[in-house]
This record gives sequence, structure tokens and C-alpha cells, in this order.
Amino acid sequence: MASIVLESAIEYLRASVVPHAQEIDGDREALRKALDGLCRGDWMAMKRPAEYGGPALGEEDFRSFQEEVARASGSLAFLQTQHQSAVSMIARSANSDLKDDYLPRMGNGERLVGIGFSQLRRSGPPLMKASPMDDGYLLEGHVPWVTGWDFFREFLVGATLPDGQAVFGIVPLRVQNGVSISPPMRLAAMDSANTVTVDFQNFHLAAEKVAFIRPANWIRNNDQVNIALQGHFALGCARAGLDILRQNSEKKSLAFLGKTLQALELELEECRLATRQAQADASEETTAERLKVRAWAIDLAVRCAHAAIAASSGAANSLDHPAQRVYREALVYTVSAQTPQIMEATLDRLVRL
Repeated sequence: MASIVLESAIEYLRASVVPHAQEIDGDREALRKALDGLCRGDWMAMKRPAEYGGPALGEEDFRSFQEEVARASGSLAFLQTQHQSAVSMIARSANSDLKDDYLPRMGNGERLVGIGFSQLRRSGPPLMKASPMDDGYLLEGHVPWVTGWDFFREFLVGATLPDGQAVFGIVPLRVQNGVSISPPMRLAAMDSANTVTVDFQNFHLAAEKVAFIRPANWIRNNDQVNIALQGHFALGCARAGLDILRQNSEKKSLAFLGKTLQALELELEECRLATRQAQADASEETTAERLKVRAWAIDLAVRCAHAAIAASSGAANSLDHPAQRVYREALVYTVSAQTPQIMEATLDRLVRL
């Protein structure tokens, strides 16, 4: 069953998203149409447990799906992964009423939920604070990065409690009493996904909207687990670059294009296998190796996108050219979910090469 769901989703991406990737990159309504297609296919909750509607994809299949979305459209990949992450997190909640309310309706888009907890990575005084109340929590502070405004009506926020733990709950992604939202940021890539900042002032997070409470070091542990996982988006971007290189190789009578394509395809497969192995071996002892694999995926995405630009010649300088878009998407995957350790590994690879 899961394999059929994955195959159907990939078929949709290749038939209905890839041909419109340029439009999706710059047009929010085109992105909305692509997102609606994922909703119609019930593909917006790929790791949802079977008891809530499935399809409960395994880790390898889910990462293959994420790689294919990134290959098809960076903007769509960027947008939908926020919701897919919310699905996975809500599924692990002990709040059964919340799960019963949300999970059955998260695959088809009835409930679309973003995420906003990157602020928990920041050192210093908490940007988002939560104060316990008899019937929930009082939220105060600033969320610097929430993607999906005007696509999602809610998001899963993380806020720091007085004892250093973090509470996670579902809050509105729309202006109302106690909630203010900035205009969408101007971004070099994936701009159509509407990334905003959100501020809370005396906002009541009701107990029934609380998903869970995590220890003070949760975000750091989560980042350790996800070192290799996030690399699949970079691998999808690399594949998008190679798709453009392949098109140029078939169009131009230049033998070296085919030779370059073959070499990069071989390296991509090696990096993909290394990424999967790094996921399987995730532990404190393998952190250094997983960082190297993540840096490799980032570097490969940039080089494949650069190869697409070189093979496309001067046309790649146009904002309307796919090589330009893929190169900008590689920028995003270079810094997505970045920690100081990932930054160091990325830069170390650049210096070493």
C-alpha cells in the first residue's frame, strides 16, 4: 500500500509540478495549485499512523518522497515539509483529543499546519516565553521564521517555560487579538511560500491545543538526529540540477557534457547511499561522520546546480531559467536547519576541496 502511495505521489510531481516549477517559484497562486494537488492525493501526511488514515510511510520511503519534491520544486518542497513535520510531531503527542481532531484531516488539506520553533536553537534570553496558567499557557514573544502564511491557518509553536523546558502547541497563523504577523519576507529563493515573523502578546494557548512539553535540550538532540535526514532535500536539488544538465547534453553536440553528467550521477548515488547509512547509524559516536555526509550533500547540490548553469550558458542568467532557480534553491538547502556544527562541516569541506 505504502509503495503505491509513493509511486502515485511521484507520478503527480513529475506530471503536474515539474512542468510548472518556474511559475511555482514566483507565483503564490501557482504554488497553491501545486499544494492543492498534494492535498487531493491525500499526500500531505505521508508519515501519519495507520490508525489515523496512514499511509505511515517508512523512513526510507518518506525521504525518497521528500527528495522527489525537492527535485520537482523547491518552493513546494519548502512549503509542504512544514506541514509534514507538524504531522509527525502531532502524531507523537500524548494529547489524544488533539490527535483525533487533527490527524485524520491533515492528509487532504482540511487541516494545514506549519511549524515555528527554530527560535529554540538561539542562545541567550528566550525569544518565545510561555507562562503556565490553570487552563493552558500565556504566550509572549517573537517567532522569527514561519513559512506558509496564507496557505496554513495554524502552526505548531515552541515556547520556553520558566524551568527551561519547551511547550509546543497549535496557534493561529493569522492576525487576531494577541497575534501580529509581518508582511512576507523577500527571499532570494522559495519566496512564494510566504515566510513571515509572528509576535505574541498575552496570547492564551488553551490546554486542549498543547501537543507536548519537551526537555530544555530537546532541540539540540533533535538536530543531532536530523543531521543526515535534512540532506535529502539537497540531494533532490542536485537531481534537479542534473536534469537540466541532461537536457543540455541531449540538445548540444558536446561530448564533455555527457561525461560530466555521468560523473556527477555516480557521485550522487554514492552520496545517497552514504546518507542512508548515516541515518541508520545515527548515534553520538557517528556525529562527525554524519556531519561530513550532510556537508557532502550540500556541496553536491551546489556543484550540480552550478553545472546546470555552466551547461546552459548565458541563458542561465535569466530569472526565468530553471538553472537560475535551482542554483538559488541550493542556497536554501545550504542553510536549512543549520547548526554551528553543520556550518563548520560545510565550510571545512569547501576549504579541503
